[in-house]
Amino acid sequence: MRPENAIEVRNMSKSFKIQYDKAKTLKERLVFWNRGDVQYHQVLKNINLDIKKGETAALIGTNGSGKSTLLKLMTKIIYPNEGTIETDGKLTSLLELGAGFHPDFTGRENVYFNAAIFGLTEKEIDRRVDDIIAFSELGSAIDEPVRTYSSGMYMRLAFSVAINVDADILLIDEILAVGDQHFQDKCYAKLEELKRDENKTIVIVSHSLDVVKKLCNRAIWIYKGEFRLDGDPTYVIDEYLKQIALDHKEEKIQAVAKGEAEYRGVFYIDTPKDFAFIARTTPSLKLAGWSVSDCEKAKLVFKIGDKSFTNITHVKRTDVYAIYQEEYGGFIDADTIGWAIDIPMSEVESEINDNHLYVKVELQNDHGKVMSDKDLTLTIE
Repeated sequence: MRPENAIEVRNMSKSFKIQYDKAKTLKERLVFWNRGDVQYHQVLKNINLDIKKGETAALIGTNGSGKSTLLKLMTKIIYPNEGTIETDGKLTSLLELGAGFHPDFTGRENVYFNAAIFGLTEKEIDRRVDDIIAFSELGSAIDEPVRTYSSGMYMRLAFSVAINVDADILLIDEILAVGDQHFQDKCYAKLEELKRDENKTIVIVSHSLDVVKKLCNRAIWIYKGEFRLDGDPTYVIDEYLKQIALDHKEEKIQAVAKGEAEYRGVFYIDTPKDFAFIARTTPSLKLAGWSVSDCEKAKLVFKIGDKSFTNITHVKRTDVYAIYQEEYGGFIDADTIGWAIDIPMSEVESEINDNHLYVKVELQNDHGKVMSDKDLTLTIE
């Protein structure tokens, strides 16, 4: 290993063998004729990676991309089929809630068991046990069996042990998603403290991208088992979200084509408000707002009486895009979310009834099916 590296991954690939139970009866042999076949599912492919000492790095990617598997390979819980993974320094990990805890022993007893697994002697644990218990905030529950603990209490104890074993490398897999806000804040504050230590290396797997931006100085994107991008978290996360949007778009189009899903969308009218007063002498009725949809050919239709109007002008709305970019990613464009339309009053004057004008607004998909609608009542003075 190079002396500046804490973790080195070289030409590493990992696959898992999947073998189904063999068919035993004649019926099973006819129906499940391929039972007993061995299949291999490749989770990671040709990963090359250096994580330097003192870095705080995040592994990001969608579920099933191989992030957690890579973290387990770093801990040597499992081993690669090809290539090598080397680490330099004492390593501790938080990969699964309560892993290594025995349910019938107390929290205090499990502190000794768990810390011993991380390589501490009994005397070293004696010196740190009070700090571990204090950080966990479990109070008198520390002397109760851990089978009586909630998931949050498990996390408190597991995290407290892991950060007090004075390891050189700390690996964390999404465990901080459990627990109340107070303890999460306390954990992140502790990680910030460890981050400032140039001798500590932290690798985190997280779906909380805000946490990655705040805590990490590096993000590593794993996409479908392959290395995709590595660098500044803000840039890597932006590219990651773009890919998610494209994947989501393709999945939705295919699902709609198969009849497994329907297009959806919403719109909002900023002006005028319902029951607003409009002067009869106004040359045109001006409406403005925004709309979002996962149907690329969606359109807004404004109906007044028997007449329909679709001559809208699209305008930029970055505020709306920021809200809906995750939900409708890949389908919406900040430059065209907003809309405005002018309807000449001369064309709808005949539809004024008892000083009221009724406007029906519909958001339709590419087949004319209404995804969202609103009735707008305007008072004409």
